[in-house]
Parts: sequence; structure tokens; C-alpha cells
Amino acid sequence: MDSNQPRAETPQPPQGGRGGNGGGGGGGSGFSAILAVFLSFIAIFVMMMNQSPSTIRNGLSILHQVPEGHVGVYWRGGALQKTITDPGFHLKLPFITHYEPVQVTLQTDQVRDIPCGTKGGVMINFEKIEVVNRLHKDYVHDTLLNYGVQYDNTWIYDKIHHEINQFCSSHSLQQVYIDVFDQIDEKMKDALQGDCTRYAPGIEIISVRVTKPTIPESIRRNFEQMEEERTKVLIAIEKQRVVEKEAETRKKMAISEAEKIANVSKILMEQKLMEKDSARRQQEIENQIYMAREKSLADAYFYRVLKEAEANKLKLTPQFLELKFIEAIADNTKIFFGEKIPSMFLDQRLLGNFLQQLSRNVPEEEKSTA
Repeated sequence: MDSNQPRAETPQPPQGGRGGNGGGGGGGSGFSAILAVFLSFIAIFVMMMNQSPSTIRNGLSILHQVPEGHVGVYWRGGALQKTITDPGFHLKLPFITHYEPVQVTLQTDQVRDIPCGTKGGVMINFEKIEVVNRLHKDYVHDTLLNYGVQYDNTWIYDKIHHEINQFCSSHSLQQVYIDVFDQIDEKMKDALQGDCTRYAPGIEIISVRVTKPTIPESIRRNFEQMEEERTKVLIAIEKQRVVEKEAETRKKMAISEAEKIANVSKILMEQKLMEKDSARRQQEIENQIYMAREKSLADAYFYRVLKEAEANKLKLTPQFLELKFIEAIADNTKIFFGEKIPSMFLDQRLLGNFLQQLSRNVPEEEKSTA
């Protein structure tokens, strides 16, 4: 339509043959085609100039490389394709297919300069928070389809700002800076992973590292003074504890020494008692041996005397007594001289009467004994 209007306004050349008119019409349509192609090239050139050099190379290249630890993702006419390529060399259509490498190994995102206000209204600033995360290969297409290539801006950078402000607004400066600072890492990790699991399950939060926040200088000096005083108190408490421990150690040593002396005394006393008991038992054994020996001797003597008595009874015969009487008289060495000798020594009748009386007494004694 635009190309026909200029031709209507221009002066018509002189009428010629059919061939002349046909040549003029063909020249106008050819110029329009050349102009359209030229304008298309200009539009493409402008679009290329507005993009980065890497994007220009990406659009112009046919052969491209997917680095290790990444996968290749493709857009055709702005629509995300389901094709996911592994590391290596691959081919694509220039100007039509756009390619981006997406990392699927561990990566660390650093979120810097995060201001937040505490529960008491004090403004503090976290200079750097590091988030170690990973995008699983099986969820690359769904994650990029929903959140784009810069998915970490939504679920890490922006989320860290939100969670840090939520945490600071519910805690005092003392808690954020000192009391619960060691818990911020785990709280941030749990918060990020909870939302990622719910809305972007392909993102795995490995760990979160939070640096000490920057606080106003005056408050920092107060904290330092408080820390110095607390340190002095802790030192005093520790000294007191050391003194108490030393006193307790000395007490334990004294008790141990006294127990050792008491145990030694007890052992010595038991040793003496054992020695006395051993001596007593030894004396008892000796006494028993002596009593047994004396009893044995007494029994033997009694037996000997008894046997001698029995033997003497058997010897008390008139003949034996006469023999003994004669031996006794024979052993007498005295000699009497005179006109009259006592009849005792020579009177045989006296001797016979004595022996007969003695023989009669012996059976009577045996009967009385029986």
C-alpha cells in the first residue's frame, strides 16, 4: 500500500509501448523488496547491538560447547525447549535457537549488604551471607520454566533478604549480635530449604554461612565494654574456681594421706593380731602335744604299775616269800656272837608259821576283791 501511493503521485513518463510500462512496474517492485531486506538487516543489527557480546556470539554460533558441571538449555523463538544436553560439543540454528549453560554442581551464591532493623529499632547490616546450593539435573527444565535462568535471584538472593529481615525484626540486638547468632545459619538454611522444597523442589540448600553483622560504633563500644566486664567477671570466677579446686585437692590429698596411714595402721594391727593368733595356736598345739605325751606317759606308767601289781600278786607264793626271806637273811653281813642267839633267826617253826599265815591271807584278799 505505501509503495503504490508514491508511484501515483510521481509524474507519468510518456506513453510508450507495453514493454516500457512493464519495465517501469518491475523496477518499482524490485526496489521495494531490496528496501524490505535492507530494513530487516538494520533491525537485526540494532537488536544485536543491544545485546552483550557473549549473547551475540551465542546467537551467531552454530557449534557450541557445554562445560563440565553444566547442562545446555535451549530457547527457540523465546520458548523454552525440553531438550537438555550434557557437557560436550553440540549444534544449533543461529539466530533462531538461543542457548544457555546451567550449572548443576555445587555453587556458592554470595548475598552482600543486607540491611535490617532489630526488634529495638537499631539498624544493622550483614555484609556477606554465603549460600551453598545445587540445582538437580532432573529439575532444570521445570525450574527454568517457572523462574528463568536467574532462578537464584528469586529463591536465594531475595529470599535471604526477606528471611534476615524477618529474623531481625523478631529479635533484639543482643540476641542477633551475641545470644542467638550461632543459630542464624541453621535457621536461614531451614527457611530457604522449606520454601524451595515447596515451590522449587530442584533447588537443594547445602549450607548457609552468615558473617557477623555491622552495628553502630557507639553500640559496638558498649558491647566491647560489656564483654570486657564479662571477661573480668569470668576471670574472677575462674580464679575462685581454681582456688576452690586447689583447696579441694589439698583436702582430698589430706584425706587420702590419712586414709593411707589408717590403712597402714590397720594392716600392721591385723598383722600383729595374726602373729598373736598364730603364736596362740602354736602354743595350743604345743600344749596339746605335751598333754598327749604326758597322758601317754601316765597311761604307760599306770599300765606298768598295774601290771607290776598283778605280777606281784602272782609272785606272792609261800615258796617265793621263803626264797626272798632267805635271800634277805643271806644278804645280812652282821655276825652275832654270844651264848644265846635270838630265836627269830634260827627258829624254823616261826618261819613256817609266818608263811602259812601269809598264804591264807592271799586267797581271802582275792575273794574280797572279786
